[in-house]
Amino acid sequence: MKTGATIAIAVVAVAAIAAGIYMIDVDQTEEARLPDVELNVEGGNLPKFDAEVGSVEVTEEDATVKVPDVDVSMEETTVTVPGISVTPPEEEQAASN
Repeated sequence: MKTGATIAIAVVAVAAIAAGIYMIDVDQTEEARLPDVELNVEGGNLPKFDAEVGSVEVTEEDATVKVPDVDVSMEETTVTVPGISVTPPEEEQAASN
């Protein structure tokens, strides 16, 4: 069930991103211009650091643990799921604005 839910969430996320990109029509209406800036810069210095760090070692060990033995029976059923209808902006309307 976790794998199915993860896949479903991923599909919904991808569909939402794709719909967001598909639904937006951006047209540049004015050129950008950077501000005029005068700058007087002298040399600088980055700080120095001495650091002592510990170490971490990851090991593997065998352990005996109790786990449940579960049997699952799968049945097919019909359910109602949400659908989506996407209408992108029309090129003619965007070009006239």
